[in-house]
Amino acid sequence: MQRRNWIAAAAALAAITPFLASTATAQTWPARPIKLVVPFPPGGLIDNMARLVAPKLAIELGQPIVIDNKPGAGGNLGAAEAARAAADGYTLLMASPPLTISPALYSKLPYKPEQIVPVALLGRVPNVLVVNPAAGIHTVAELTALAKSKPGQLNYASNGQGTSLHLSAELYKSQSGAFVTHIPYRGAAAGLTGLMAGEVNMMFDNLPSALGLINGGKLKALAVTTPQRSSALPNVPTMEEAGMKGYQVFAWFGVAAPAGLSTPVAQKLEQALERVAKQPEVQAAMQKAGAEPTWVNAQGMASFMQADTAQWKKVASFAKITLD
Repeated sequence: MQRRNWIAAAAALAAITPFLASTATAQTWPARPIKLVVPFPPGGLIDNMARLVAPKLAIELGQPIVIDNKPGAGGNLGAAEAARAAADGYTLLMASPPLTISPALYSKLPYKPEQIVPVALLGRVPNVLVVNPAAGIHTVAELTALAKSKPGQLNYASNGQGTSLHLSAELYKSQSGAFVTHIPYRGAAAGLTGLMAGEVNMMFDNLPSALGLINGGKLKALAVTTPQRSSALPNVPTMEEAGMKGYQVFAWFGVAAPAGLSTPVAQKLEQALERVAKQPEVQAAMQKAGAEPTWVNAQGMASFMQADTAQWKKVASFAKITLD
């Protein structure tokens, strides 16, 4: 009888030991600085959002957040570094569109998508469809009618093959039935310059970089790509309002971690990020940068990323885009 009791007690202890260990880890985490990998160079939107969130998160967690810029391969090198890191909560990734676009475009990546898990989505940034005001085009419907009347004669700029801006236009083509030729430029700024010079007829761009030109009258905004109108351009319709049913594209940013992060640590991190994301000064700074504050927890972010990857796989198949 005593032996059976001892065996039962040992089994119970073995069952609860992992729980006790993870709880203890959550209570002591973080005990040292946390590295936040940003898979782009300093100065861009994702880096700027990381530098906005990091000091606020450091206050919430009581430890410094050290930003580590790891650009290259369209964001894939930074993602790979985070994927290889220990799942102890001391390496995080500033998550962004390459996590959902790259699996649709590459048959081989330097990491496996399942090696990275979402923690929280913090904000999104509309793309905006712009034309040259001199073209006299005022709506998406007018642009589509013109493109269909001249198949293959109109063209659009992007900041390169396989980017969000490129895929935004291909999604438009797949839904509208218009045939418009892709002209990739070396960067979005060069594409906008080409549009203003009349070298191309249209372009999708991230709203923050195009906003000044739109407000200055040098570009005409036809629609934004988010489900709701942008607070920065409240009089500009969404693509869906403009007749593109189900059209939804946005740059986005959040935080992810190496797979295997313990549940207590993941929950503690998610809760800290929620407090940061809901601070009025953080939301105001995001809006000033052209982003829309958008709090989504880990479960919701996972569902979004799965749906976003599925959408880009369809677009990549339609446009026959591969980057291997």
